[in-house]
Amino acid sequence: MLGHNLSAINPDGSITPVEGEEPRSDEPGHAALAIGEFYRATGETTLDGVDLVDLAARCITAQAFSEPAGENGLAYAALALLSFGPSKERNVVWERLVDETRQRLDRQLLHRSDYDNHWQAFNIAKAVCRYSLGLSRKDETGRLIERFVSRIKETSSAGFFDDCDSKGIGGNFDIYGPMSFVFIRQALQLHANAGLRERKLPTLRTFAEKYIKLLPDLVRHDGLGWGYGRSAGAYGQMHCISLLLQSFRDNWIAPEQQERYFDILRRLFYFFYVTYLDQEHGYLVIRDAERATVPQHTTRMANFDGARYLCQWSRLARQIDAPENPKPQPARTAGRYVIFDKSNRKEQGLFLYRDAESGLHIQLPLVGMHGHATADGLPFPHCPGIFDWPSNVYLPILLPELQVGEHRFIPAFYGKRCSAGLGVRNSFFFRYEQPEWINTNEEIVPGLGTCKVSWTFSGNKVTSDFIYTVKSQVQLDQFRYVLAIGSPHSQYHTDSSPMLGEAGLRCAVVKDDFQGIWTETEVVTNDPAYRSNYGNIHYLQTLIRDHPLIMRPGNTYRLTVTFEPDISIVG
Repeated sequence: MLGHNLSAINPDGSITPVEGEEPRSDEPGHAALAIGEFYRATGETTLDGVDLVDLAARCITAQAFSEPAGENGLAYAALALLSFGPSKERNVVWERLVDETRQRLDRQLLHRSDYDNHWQAFNIAKAVCRYSLGLSRKDETGRLIERFVSRIKETSSAGFFDDCDSKGIGGNFDIYGPMSFVFIRQALQLHANAGLRERKLPTLRTFAEKYIKLLPDLVRHDGLGWGYGRSAGAYGQMHCISLLLQSFRDNWIAPEQQERYFDILRRLFYFFYVTYLDQEHGYLVIRDAERATVPQHTTRMANFDGARYLCQWSRLARQIDAPENPKPQPARTAGRYVIFDKSNRKEQGLFLYRDAESGLHIQLPLVGMHGHATADGLPFPHCPGIFDWPSNVYLPILLPELQVGEHRFIPAFYGKRCSAGLGVRNSFFFRYEQPEWINTNEEIVPGLGTCKVSWTFSGNKVTSDFIYTVKSQVQLDQFRYVLAIGSPHSQYHTDSSPMLGEAGLRCAVVKDDFQGIWTETEVVTNDPAYRSNYGNIHYLQTLIRDHPLIMRPGNTYRLTVTFEPDISIVG
């Protein structure tokens, strides 16, 4: 994978994108760290006759002089530099850098911008590099880690990482949480002060363990890992694999739990290996005629990251004592609600349900999305192959959308009085309320109405119930509810992945006070805008009311829809 992409590194260290894509300013840093991890894993300074030390120096130089300065790329470049030696006196890449580049790196590594999101992890990496290389006698690493942790405590009552920013309602609990811990742990491993690393590891462990304990209920039987939110897909696999391997290396997993987690690790890797790797040519496939991802993840960056992670995994695998044949854990039917944050302002979390008999395994998030709604993080049952959605596109998948004037309201992003438990006949339920309607920009519009949401799961039967109560008379201009019918990738899939059979979702509208009608099925198989992280979307089915409805105070308006999907296996 690394060899296929080295030719894309230009003489000045910039990266040539694949056809049809635009380059990113931080790609040289990603390329440099991939080369650095290859060196750490193999000790080799050449690959196919190419001087890796020279290439790393060129990439680091290009990153240092990129405009505007990309702190994320600089952090990757900083760790790449440390991968070749713990100090500048014994670093073969530092020796290749000219004085002007060294001086610029010194200044850039010193610069700090305070962040509330995952970019704070990049500040930590820069501090590690500056101290370890001997560019500063003052080590800021500990202080920055404490600040990173304090922000977690401020934004999450349960200790999960909120990748917050200034937009939206907040509570952006997605894959960038595990990514941040993986990146910080990698930076600490390269720190020249081993004592500081040992002092800070217990702090990191306290919060990283929350994600580790989430994995047994999160990972599907075929190995699908983090399956919702932006940047899932390949990165949803890679970050989870790295987190587990680092945890095994640091002895964060109890001995009696190790066989269970080795089985999870095996499944995560197998899904990644089969679903995203072109095994014949050796490169990572995140975007093709059947698959898409977020625009900022370029094919070049993903391939350099894939090479970096594969090298990291091979190195970590040699440091852990893995059982030869971990026994697969028997599947059991279960439902669990994981609280991310519970405060007077909002409640957010993740409901996980698995039916052992049918293989239905869903992730239902109730989280913020940076003020930019896409289907990736909306609160419906995410289950690729069964309940699909297009990547990086907004559609009200399995959710009612009420358009009132310029606003489009959906029961998403936050809740109050969230509850989950065991219902009648061994069913599981997840419920929440919204005291005020919220629009797709994550703006609460007070005074219009309330909404109560209930999801019930019994075997492979799913029932959704939405009850709206109006506070003041409003005119509903349009009502919309969308189903997306997709399938796993025709080539890159595991034989055990679930998919819809001939009977499909077996959707039934039990109650519809909005009096919508099903429009003609929209075929989107060849539309590049409607592809998921895992396979193609073929059809969109829309329940719509396209003429006004006067919603009167005190009245309730209900939509109840059931599904009993026909689940089969790809193979």
